[in-house]
Amino acid sequence: MSLITPPALPEKSFTDAEKAWDYAHQIYQRNVEFIRENFKALISGREQKAKVRAFYPKVEVRIVSYKKSSGSLPYGFLHSPGVYSTTLTATELYRDYLVEQLGLVLQNHGGTIEVSQSDTPIPLHYAANSSNIIDASGLNVLLRDLYDAPDLGNTDDEISNGTLIPEPGGPRPLAAFTAPRIDYSLQRLSHYTATDPSHFQNFVIFTNYQFYIDEFCRLARGYMRDGHKDYERFIEPGNMITHSSRHGGKTIGEPAGKLPQMPAYHLVSGEKKGITMINIGVGPSNAKTATDHVAVLRPHAWLMLGHCAGLRNSQSLGDYVLGHAYMREDHVLDSDLPLSVPIPALAEVQVALEDAITEVTKLKGIDRKRIMRTGTVATVDNRNWELWNQKEVVRRLSQSRAIALDMESATIAANGFRFRIPYGTLLCVSDKPLHGELKLPGMASEFYRTQVNQHLKIGLKAMEILREQPAERIHSRKLRSFAETAFQ
Repeated sequence: MSLITPPALPEKSFTDAEKAWDYAHQIYQRNVEFIRENFKALISGREQKAKVRAFYPKVEVRIVSYKKSSGSLPYGFLHSPGVYSTTLTATELYRDYLVEQLGLVLQNHGGTIEVSQSDTPIPLHYAANSSNIIDASGLNVLLRDLYDAPDLGNTDDEISNGTLIPEPGGPRPLAAFTAPRIDYSLQRLSHYTATDPSHFQNFVIFTNYQFYIDEFCRLARGYMRDGHKDYERFIEPGNMITHSSRHGGKTIGEPAGKLPQMPAYHLVSGEKKGITMINIGVGPSNAKTATDHVAVLRPHAWLMLGHCAGLRNSQSLGDYVLGHAYMREDHVLDSDLPLSVPIPALAEVQVALEDAITEVTKLKGIDRKRIMRTGTVATVDNRNWELWNQKEVVRRLSQSRAIALDMESATIAANGFRFRIPYGTLLCVSDKPLHGELKLPGMASEFYRTQVNQHLKIGLKAMEILREQPAERIHSRKLRSFAETAFQ
């Protein structure tokens, strides 16, 4: 079958990051519009006898020297001479990010940025994602004969996993994710969270309980009503937007008629310095799914706030556990990140959480230690782990020195490590099954009512502390490998 393609745009060189982004954006917008317009015509009844194809833009840089970067950031530089490239997508969404990353490469290495059209086709599913023309139910044609479909056979995480071996002499990756991998996750985020990816903020809190979401919504609506100085909008599933009273207080849109699998809520601040909170539900599979997709947005930090089983008799219900190490029995990341790889605690995040606990509870020193333990969190993939052979379970947990057990924390920390996103865990002890201390229904209601508010406020305060820190402090070099991509 013959092809219909837009005229090829020429490759151009830039020494200015904004101008490089502008040209990449021009290529991207022209090409997705070309696909959309042809698809609109097909839906309206026009016969189409050739395959429609357009391509992602590409940026490429070349360095010839081993000269080291003098910058303090752990990213923004190329590790050795050679050619580096990446395809781009959603250029409007990533404008600030791309300008920053490309600007750092120019600042550290000089030279030029080459912007051109790649040879990677844009699938119809991704080109049409932000339009309202996708209803093709009445078409009596095979769309794959007329448009490119996502090539999932070549969409993977080899770059992030550190397993990609570039072709000899071929370009090395400039970014952790290719354009098709990003588009795949952007679609999944919209589907799972019922909010547009553009609403996500750079500081993300994951939780495994709706109680935390309910409290987050209560606090956020209060912030909007009272005109909180740090937040401009509150966005809920369905993309319902409530503006701060500082900006008129108007609410636009309707809430989602039915909550999605992983509802997301966004306290929006300038420069995406606000806080996104997602209820990922229970289990490591959900934790991996959520973090696999949020990672393409390149947030500055993410935290896990949730409940856990306390494993020490000295703990009490309501005590906090600050995860300092992880016993990984979740298994969902075993093929991506070997169990032999340690997941280190990140000092910047740990300190922010400790400082937040002090500020919210007004306790410090030995008094703070009475309600907070720092130690290993064991994460398992079996919700009924208590029914395992008790001798074996107790022995393994004791050998690991674990002080808490849950089903998400190690997964979220490991994916933070894998994707170079600072991570942390603060859990609240909700029961002690090894010691026969379980909540009765009435006790559970009172526990959630009194403890969730404080726990959430600690998480919010920790994020506020982190966002005030310079990027070189948040983005630990512990997360960077020998031969890293230049983009954060």
